[in-house]
Amino acid sequence: MSGALAALLPDGRRLHLQHGPIDLIIEAFGAPEEIKLAYQQAISRFDTVLDELVTELDILRQATTASVRGAVAKRMLAAIEAHAETFVTPMAAVAGAVADEILSALVSGRILERAYVNNGGDIALHLAPGEVFDVGMALEYQPADLAGRLQIAADDPIRGIATSGHSGRSLSLGIADSVTVLASSAAAADAAATLIANAVDLPDHPAISRQPACELDPDSDLRARLVTTGVGALSAADIETALTRGQRSALDMKYRGLIAAASLSLQDHVLVVGDDSHPLTTSKKLSRQKEVVHA
Repeated sequence: MSGALAALLPDGRRLHLQHGPIDLIIEAFGAPEEIKLAYQQAISRFDTVLDELVTELDILRQATTASVRGAVAKRMLAAIEAHAETFVTPMAAVAGAVADEILSALVSGRILERAYVNNGGDIALHLAPGEVFDVGMALEYQPADLAGRLQIAADDPIRGIATSGHSGRSLSLGIADSVTVLASSAAAADAAATLIANAVDLPDHPAISRQPACELDPDSDLRARLVTTGVGALSAADIETALTRGQRSALDMKYRGLIAAASLSLQDHVLVVGDDSHPLTTSKKLSRQKEVVHA
């Protein structure tokens, strides 16, 4: 495997870091010299992240509370500890944990207004007092259109955004097109999005095809568990049933303080779990059914 690569994108503002399966887009806002030093710090930390993870993969692919050594691995383990009642391995939080770790290195000792690390849609955020991020959210099945807008202010207890679903880059036990979660860190959002997406499901439904995870990826932490490989057309009643199952999972996490909000989509239906103060809104134009659950 080739070593870590780092380069500014053509816009001259964003930094691209890539090593094996890890592909990050980073942007910092502030004085030019502060940004330059921040990017150097991110590059230096990124150089060893993948190698550190590889040394502990056997542990991280198990539903375990075993101790780990690496900083990213510790973030992954911490993110799943609150979900011990459900089958989950630290790999459910790997993308978010990497984003958190690189963001931590990026901002350490620097004076920045805002910054983000985007790891394939799992995003870690930095906001100085008074700053705000506006983020567009797209549905997996209709990526050309925005399904909603997120506005996250420095005073909000949100520093992570993550999305999971059966059509994403990771295998899923559920049928959600996408589940986007806002939480206190990218790792926490990543783990929660994975589990809520798993809960959006219709077991044994004839329109849904599944296959053992190990047949698709011999190294998958899901092993022989059946993962979703296709979802046919579903009735409105089926969609409501599946989304309601995910809603229960999201509400439980919100009541326990594990997430701030979640948006669940299945085909052309969207359901949002949040409260009057959370910054997540969903446009009506893409959903025949829009339900906001206040918790």
